[in-house]
Amino acid sequence: MKIGVVFPQTEFGDDPAALKEFAQTAEALGYSHILVYDHVLGAVHAGREPRLTGPYTEEASFHEPFVLFGYWAGVTTTIELVTGVIILPQRQTALVAKQAAEIDVLSGGRLRLGVGTGWNYVEYAALGEDFHNRGRRQEEQIDLLRKLWTEPVLDYTGKWHRIERAGLKPLPTRQIPIWMGGFSEPAYRRAARIADGFIFGGSPAAVAPGLELIREEMAKNGRDAATFGVEAMVGYDAGPEKWGEQAETWRKSGADYISVRAMNCGLSSPKEHIEALRRYKQEVGF
Repeated sequence: MKIGVVFPQTEFGDDPAALKEFAQTAEALGYSHILVYDHVLGAVHAGREPRLTGPYTEEASFHEPFVLFGYWAGVTTTIELVTGVIILPQRQTALVAKQAAEIDVLSGGRLRLGVGTGWNYVEYAALGEDFHNRGRRQEEQIDLLRKLWTEPVLDYTGKWHRIERAGLKPLPTRQIPIWMGGFSEPAYRRAARIADGFIFGGSPAAVAPGLELIREEMAKNGRDAATFGVEAMVGYDAGPEKWGEQAETWRKSGADYISVRAMNCGLSSPKEHIEALRRYKQEVGF
């Protein structure tokens, strides 16, 4: 099992030197990957109908993952760069394909593209996309992404996409892995059909039903669950006495990756977050 880290988007700040230090420190300490959350816009929650119930408002700061990865690709050499998750249906598919291909080329094949459908309908509207068909449309998007990454010239007609004899260049040197994230039964079933893995956000007990459903659905679809990746989150705020136990629990549960999440754990500066990387590594000893 590989151990990575969640980048603390909302509280890290925007100092380029600190961003560089975070990525290089994580790499030097042996973390396998950095996982980055995604939002393009934050929205005011008050007075909305329907209500916005997600955890982020207009006050939350988010670096754009692909741009950030372009920077990190130039200052690191081995650490995997993971979106956890890009809100795919609010973005143009061909543009995502282009951006992801570019990151994979610049990083030497280190991108893992996590995608999801999101919850912020205000963000969808601002980006000119339909919030209500996002799940169904995401399936076509994933099919199209994979074709764009492998076919130099593509003639594609779907329900929501039309590409007439066009293609990307440069192409990535491999099929970029596409993982999914989410908390709903439709997300689990969709992942079982078409994803390469799933990024879970809950405890082992909370995740277990979703993981079981994915494995059942994979069997129904003739897919080998052994080829499907599993990533989980562990909380830095559990404290050193629990860190090793958390990691071992996930190892026994069959996780391929865990990501240490120190965001919203009371750390108030880049320096403290970078020190948290060192402290966790020292205690867990991976």
